[in-house]
Amino acid sequence: MTWTVTPEPHDSPAATALWRAYYTEVSDRYYLLHENRRTAPEELEREITRADWSALTPPKGRLLLARHEGEPAGTAGVQLLDPETAELKRVFVQPQLRGKGGAALLVRSAEDTARALGATRLILDTRHDLTEARALYTRLGYEETPPHNNDKYAEHWFSKNL
Repeated sequence: MTWTVTPEPHDSPAATALWRAYYTEVSDRYYLLHENRRTAPEELEREITRADWSALTPPKGRLLLARHEGEPAGTAGVQLLDPETAELKRVFVQPQLRGKGGAALLVRSAEDTARALGATRLILDTRHDLTEARALYTRLGYEETPPHNNDKYAEHWFSKNL
């Protein structure tokens, strides 16, 4: 099985489709946990339309797109926050391809991208219910830290020196 990771325009058709899949999954997981319901279709459309990935463009950011056997399979974003610190954003792999190495490859590619942008530290936040993400970050050497933002959905914060 072949994985590739390459930079991708944040508004490409492949990136847009993966963003929809990402948001649908994390939103549904949140609402099922907290309100015992899936995301309402109109809410999903409103949030997808409102989403702005433009910070994930050069010179201070980059969107990475993973392909598995040539097909769009996942994303990871890197955004430079200051000269030394970048943030890892929106790591996602299609559910049917999880457990095949794509997420770790995306994160390592994001680390390389952050270094190329000049960062010496990569930070991220995630939610408590995204246990697979927390396990991945820990396995890849990220350490849990005190909060670095006040995002209302963030419940765990991580950092890794590059």
